[in-house]
Amino acid sequence: MKIPRIYNDIEKYLYPNKVLVIFGPRRVGKTTLITDFLSTYKGKYRLESGDDIRAREILGSEDLSLLKEYATGYDLIVIDEAQRIPKIGWGLKLLVDHVPGIRIIATGSSSFELAGQVGEPLTGRKHTMTLFPLSEIELLAYYNNNSYDLSSKLAERLVFGGYPEVISAKNTLERKDALGEIVGSYLLKDIMELDRVRNTRILSDLVRLIAFQIGNEVSLTEIATTLGIDRKTVARYIDLLEKSFILYNLRGFSRNLRKEVTKKSKYYFYDIGVRNAIISNFNNLSERDDVGALWENFLVIERLKTRVYKNISANDYFWRTWDQNEVDFVEEREGKLFGYEFKWKKAKVKEPKNWRGTYAEATYGVITPENYLQILE
Repeated sequence: MKIPRIYNDIEKYLYPNKVLVIFGPRRVGKTTLITDFLSTYKGKYRLESGDDIRAREILGSEDLSLLKEYATGYDLIVIDEAQRIPKIGWGLKLLVDHVPGIRIIATGSSSFELAGQVGEPLTGRKHTMTLFPLSEIELLAYYNNNSYDLSSKLAERLVFGGYPEVISAKNTLERKDALGEIVGSYLLKDIMELDRVRNTRILSDLVRLIAFQIGNEVSLTEIATTLGIDRKTVARYIDLLEKSFILYNLRGFSRNLRKEVTKKSKYYFYDIGVRNAIISNFNNLSERDDVGALWENFLVIERLKTRVYKNISANDYFWRTWDQNEVDFVEEREGKLFGYEFKWKKAKVKEPKNWRGTYAEATYGVITPENYLQILE
């Protein structure tokens, strides 16, 4: 079961003397995307891995003559896991500035590491894209736009998520094994290695605490107290989890109404299967008490994927007042506010008091499994 990715034509994103930077979590399909592209590429290319010692020595050397010799005879250089190469940004800058016509692809599974290295050196010299776990957009295309086929396995995706190897797994045991490997061998391990996190138990406990709070506002102070560490350490760890595509931060919305809550954030997992693996709960939806939270997490992230893949410029938030009026999800786009309530089961929902009274231009709607495809538009 091979599902075509949204970026099925990488060549249109490649330009002479520019770097295409592809971000995304480990195991999300970046290497497969590159391999598929290179299998039909007609030019001469060089493929390297950031794990290769010799590649690290050359591409991180800032030695122009060595870099020019390295690139001689190639019109495309591809570097997988580029974040593992020290000073990679400056090496890439020298290549695109001094090797006429060269095109470069660099992939990275840790955005904080690679973005920090390529940001300043490659200003004006790069194009970036992000690859997520499989999106509903991609799955809908795979099912030939048949929404019934897509929806028939929706409950399964709320439990196991959208990693390609998980979606392609033949049975529940294979899905559990794949997620266990992703969580144990890649995601948390990357953070521990790249930022030299000393206390792995604290990091694991922190992620687990947040996993039980999806859909709720999170107090960093409370987490710090529970774990017995200071608030700054909690904030630093969460920042790393965000930048490594594990956690997504949804902040409170306000235009300075005194009653609005804005200081806390809600955190969602980029992949809901990863969240369920962290808490070791793969029960069917009928046996769970967190279905509403799963549905909310799923929709927040699917909308994020849609915005990124369709190049929709918008900000997203939640909205709550001190007297408990709340909107699950608010998108601010083109000067307008779009408010959504997420409900797994159909029910009469009363619009929060003061929502459109406070923001006259706002809209409000309820998203259920019957109409959720509208958030993909």
